[in-house]
Amino acid sequence: MPHPHAVAGMVSRLNDPHYARWASQVRATGGCRQPIHLRGKVQHIDRATGELLHSYSTRTEPDGVLRVPCKTRRASRCPACAEVYRADTYQLIRAGLAGGKGVPETVTAHPCLFVTLTAPSFGIVHTRREKNGKLLPCHARRDAATCPHGRVMSCAARHGSEETCLGEPLCPDCYDYAGSVLFNALASELWRRFTLALRRRLAKAAGLTVRELREQVTVSFAKVAEYQRRGVVHFHAVIRLDGPDGPSSPPPAWATADALADAVRHAASAVAVTVPAAEGEPARVLRWGAQLDVRPITMGGELTDQAVAGYIAKYATKAAECVGTLDRRISPLDDLDALPLRAHARRLIAECFRLGALDGLADLRLTQWAHMLGFRGHFSTKSRRYSTTFGQIREERAEHMRAEAVSTGRLPLFEEDTVLVIAEWEYAGQGYSLGDALLAAALTGVPLADSGGPR
Repeated sequence: MPHPHAVAGMVSRLNDPHYARWASQVRATGGCRQPIHLRGKVQHIDRATGELLHSYSTRTEPDGVLRVPCKTRRASRCPACAEVYRADTYQLIRAGLAGGKGVPETVTAHPCLFVTLTAPSFGIVHTRREKNGKLLPCHARRDAATCPHGRVMSCAARHGSEETCLGEPLCPDCYDYAGSVLFNALASELWRRFTLALRRRLAKAAGLTVRELREQVTVSFAKVAEYQRRGVVHFHAVIRLDGPDGPSSPPPAWATADALADAVRHAASAVAVTVPAAEGEPARVLRWGAQLDVRPITMGGELTDQAVAGYIAKYATKAAECVGTLDRRISPLDDLDALPLRAHARRLIAECFRLGALDGLADLRLTQWAHMLGFRGHFSTKSRRYSTTFGQIREERAEHMRAEAVSTGRLPLFEEDTVLVIAEWEYAGQGYSLGDALLAAALTGVPLADSGGPR
């Protein structure tokens, strides 16, 4: 049942004489849950004569503001904006596999692999295992050992895909929580070293120096980080070999998919990151996990360009929510017991706060990134020459919207080079009131969370 204040607000908005324009703004956001409120104006002035060709001001808009999409990538915060980000990621990834968006179609002939780099084990966790379509017991052990804390390290249950225990340790007191959050904090550095070792291995296999390799081969990649249920990240990456000029030039004959796969396996096993000893904490050497998946990407085989692009794009809109944490920053002053957290996520966050307070680990900024369980890297990254950019995709969308506005008469047609655009904008809040949220959900068909009102 809607809150009485929400119903009253909805009735008030419906009776507003500017309701039609408000509804138009809501539809234009595409169903954004928490649109940004902007206050300001835009003027188009003829450079030669100083004549005002067109002007827009939010003074005549409902509530005196313009509502625009928040453009977050997080599906937990705004499914509508996250869907736009997912679609953009799909186009970006697929362009590097099949061509388009400025990438020639000949790129399909370049060696290309789909690689998954995982984290090592930090303790036995509940898991869902299948073999030949049959669901297997979690960790069934006939002669299972008893841990120092009195727990039998065995679980014969066949877990459902939505069970909350998945990813949680069989013995939380045995689990290496410190190692888990430190791996997350240094996963991006481990990836950087992996890419360097990959190039060195390719160069050595071809009898070249790394500098000489750059004159023959460009290693292009795009990757996304995914959280496992146990709270550690692993990376899915598309890695492609091009010629010296990028995707427009073919790689040399020796740069094959097999050579690339060998370099990936070597680099994954060779690189490591050392965490220095801190107060009460020993030094650690962190490496990738033993599970390494390396598969070729083909246009018509088992792993197609569409499947890979869709898989990576799906994870580009997710974060640590699957582990049971929050999608906002958490302060050390917050009462963790009062927050809606899974027990496993709560201990990981507490470990971030504990380690973040140590002087020797301050550079890892674990306290600031506790809600991400220590990971502070970019969720999706790519090399410069892999394909197009998010900026270019968004520019194309903006140009399409401008052309549509001109064709419908909402914006005059003029030569951009002869017009001076003066814009003044200021932030005026975000989100919907309770009543507006109900109406927005009805208008767009997108369920809206309680935004708590504009802020």
